[in-house]
Amino acid sequence: MSPTTEPAKFNTLQTPNWCPGCGNFGLQSALKKALGQLGLLPHQVCLSTGIGCSGKMAHWVHAYGLHGLHGRTLPVAAGIKLANHELTVIAEGGDGDGLSEGMGHFIHACRRNLDFTYIIHNNGVFSLTTGQASSTGRQGRETATTPHGAIEPPFSPTALAIASGASFVARGFSGDVEHLKDIYVQAISHKGFAFVDVMQVCVTYNREKSYPWYQDRIHKLTPDNHDAQDRNGAMALAMGGTDEQLSVGVFYQDNRQAYEAALPQLAVAPLVDQPIGGVDLTALMNELT
Repeated sequence: MSPTTEPAKFNTLQTPNWCPGCGNFGLQSALKKALGQLGLLPHQVCLSTGIGCSGKMAHWVHAYGLHGLHGRTLPVAAGIKLANHELTVIAEGGDGDGLSEGMGHFIHACRRNLDFTYIIHNNGVFSLTTGQASSTGRQGRETATTPHGAIEPPFSPTALAIASGASFVARGFSGDVEHLKDIYVQAISHKGFAFVDVMQVCVTYNREKSYPWYQDRIHKLTPDNHDAQDRNGAMALAMGGTDEQLSVGVFYQDNRQAYEAALPQLAVAPLVDQPIGGVDLTALMNELT
């Protein structure tokens, strides 16, 4: 492993304007610590973030970043990785952004297995727009968009990731920064698509799931109590979870080839480093005019 880097290297001059006590502070701290532990430098990292409170991560981690369109975090991350596959690419977004708006992109990213990490800030609501229901919120919960209670049951993004073919699937908790940092280190080090579903506390619009509420229910997965190479076991664990026992840790991991490793055009060098001089587009332009 490369020598460690001080997490402060990833500090920005700007101060986050998340609500005091927001779980996003934990995700930010865990990410900076993980990048430091991996010995990465800001110019080696690029964040692709969606719209929402979570999307501001690109502003408040000192690295390359693109704060893109709602629900389109993953296609942007894929484009960044294919253009320069030597970058460490991290996509971040909320459950509203990635699972209510961008569900189709999520499924395809899992099955394609590009080598980047996707972190979901999962708090069960659209927080930035004042707490509307998302697809991971509790059934029956009253919000601005579900005044009589949400009709649809929530679904498990962890289970969906496993079913869709993600080669690394984990879940963390925003209130345990050190444990979350360890998960991030494993996810970023993994060669392939790594998904981390982070149970994130929203202190303003989802107070029923507070830090103590989660802490009373957390169950940590270890090699002694779970085999992360057992896909069927991981799926059963993801589907069988309840609010009384919330498993955190690595659910599943395999080592199949990452998508970009099968592209011969990337074997010579990243696309951004390949010469484009001498390319004649005349025939193509004539065809299109």
